[in-house]
Amino acid sequence: MQSGAIPVAELSGGFDLYRTLESGQSYLWRRSDGEMYTGEPAPGAWYYTVVDGSGDGSSSGGVIRVRHRNDALEWQSSTDAESVLRNLLRLDDDLEAIAAAAPDDPLVREAYDAHRGMRLVEDPPFGTLISFICSAQMRVSRIHDMVSTLAREYGDPIAFDGETYHAFPTPEQLAAATEAELRDLGLGYRAPYVVRTAEMVASGEAHPAEARDLEYEAAREYLTQFVGVGDKVADCVLLFSLGFDEAVPLDTWIRSAIEEYYPDCDRGSYAATSRAIRDRLGGEYAGYAQTYVFHFLRTGGRDP
Repeated sequence: MQSGAIPVAELSGGFDLYRTLESGQSYLWRRSDGEMYTGEPAPGAWYYTVVDGSGDGSSSGGVIRVRHRNDALEWQSSTDAESVLRNLLRLDDDLEAIAAAAPDDPLVREAYDAHRGMRLVEDPPFGTLISFICSAQMRVSRIHDMVSTLAREYGDPIAFDGETYHAFPTPEQLAAATEAELRDLGLGYRAPYVVRTAEMVASGEAHPAEARDLEYEAAREYLTQFVGVGDKVADCVLLFSLGFDEAVPLDTWIRSAIEEYYPDCDRGSYAATSRAIRDRLGGEYAGYAQTYVFHFLRTGGRDP
């Protein structure tokens, strides 16, 4: 086992592990006490994920564990994982500059002040796509449970430090599942969406990672070819997996913010409203502002 520590003081804008991983961006991490997304932080707890060995979701890699302790981000893995961790948690983002460049808007500023150190994640594309297909009309805790169940039932077991972890399933593993099996696991009407999307990726018909090289709105359109993926889910995949920091998913919380704070941004269609709110939230880093506002509103303005 290898281990290391990254001093938080060296990260521009700081870093808050709890807020980053439990703010509704990612469902591919777990917490060692099993209480992730309960609303209660656990200072010093380990978070862990299984990283993809191939880079395209076709095979499992190794386990990474990370915790915030003694003013440092401590990690453990079977290999030297610092560079992978920096990418997954976007530790090299100049968060101080991003926050400073945010629009001079009361709601945005209050959200940034309340949740200092929260960063965007960059999760693997396939796991992110399936996670947000499962997210429709679900609480964040229920989405996390669903994704964890898929990993436990269909993902490869990975032994590490005397424990067994489970990778998120590969496209081939999920494509082999039946709709009935997934319904029995609680996916409900999402079951056929998950199976068909997995089949599309496994067969080579399409892959979410291919959207990375497209212009933003073309990338969003590309992702909507997957079964069960509309504009909002596509924007989530672009923002939390593919590096499109300008993406602003128009979920319930953001639509409520538009209604209350930015009514002039409601232009009727998703595309037109998206353009307007992206401009209002700062353009290039509008997705960062969106994530802060989303978490701020969802938690009533503060964490426990």
